[in-house]
Amino acid sequence: MRATAQRSGGGRPTVLDVATMARVSTGTVSNVLNRPALVALQTRERVERAILAPGFVPNRAARTLVTGLTATVGFVVEDLENSFFLDIARGAQTYGEAVGTRLLLANSDNTAVTQRGYLRLLGTEHVSGMLVAPVRGTLDDLRQFRAPGRCVVVVNHDAGGDFCNVTTDNERGGYLAARHLLERGRRRLAFAGGEGIAPVVHDRLRGVVRAVREANGASTLEILPSADVEVEDGRRLGVAIAARPPEARPDGIVGAADLLAMGLVQALETEGVGVPAEIAITGYDDNRAAWNSRVPLTTVDQMGEVVGEHAVRLLLSEIDEGVGHIHRHVVIEPALIPAGQHRALASGAPRPSG
Repeated sequence: MRATAQRSGGGRPTVLDVATMARVSTGTVSNVLNRPALVALQTRERVERAILAPGFVPNRAARTLVTGLTATVGFVVEDLENSFFLDIARGAQTYGEAVGTRLLLANSDNTAVTQRGYLRLLGTEHVSGMLVAPVRGTLDDLRQFRAPGRCVVVVNHDAGGDFCNVTTDNERGGYLAARHLLERGRRRLAFAGGEGIAPVVHDRLRGVVRAVREANGASTLEILPSADVEVEDGRRLGVAIAARPPEARPDGIVGAADLLAMGLVQALETEGVGVPAEIAITGYDDNRAAWNSRVPLTTVDQMGEVVGEHAVRLLLSEIDEGVGHIHRHVVIEPALIPAGQHRALASGAPRPSG
């Protein structure tokens, strides 16, 4: 007669249930789940058969139930004031709920100390894994958090081969914004946002540079550095540009973010410079905070909901596959959103990184 797994006391399956059926110690079961290379092949196969036997639920759910983890994933985001991260969270939640996984959300508010605190807190909640849009320079914190065997997927940051990660092609987005201005006859382009603020901003600048180079000398490019990419940074740049003679001003500006672009529009119009008649401006992010700008902005949608869905897919795959998992990087194609057409949806289809 074939043995079947039983649940201790009629409750949820435990490590003891698996150990009893596989005729091993609970420590061996723990090693199979977390450090399988330490267990002899025949013993490991016996334990795995017990985990997946009738009476238990298979794959990820079995692993999480037996280890005491919940069917919940955590998500620590960099900045909830940026609606891009809200979109990522919505996509992660929608897909997660469709496959029986809940999402716990926390905001690090661009602070490494706060991020560490939420990582520790969510770790005590026994989440199955974690999505993190990290504060710059904190990948070592994520490596330490992952050390006990927790799975972590990084979003909006290229983490190399150390983690699964999902990013939007920011270089492509910068290219689309610059091409939009060039195709409308703008020839004195500027990029507002500087080069050293964040890697994603640098990537956007690279795309703008590429578009200008393709114009074969028909266009010039000026870099307008700013301390950050907020509304006030845009206003300061706008005042400085308006103080120039008309012939010394750019006639098209790619803003590194929608808020900065909105500040530019406000200052230029206040100073009597027509937008877009004299200076056309594009933003980046499709940030809801800029949707009600008095002058509608052309922007670049980073397809946040698509990013969130693929982040959860990667995380659940890593949990399912265990020690044999190979990290992957999914790159999402952005979409240009002409002024006044927010959420004019493009496919947002992912493509593998090259």
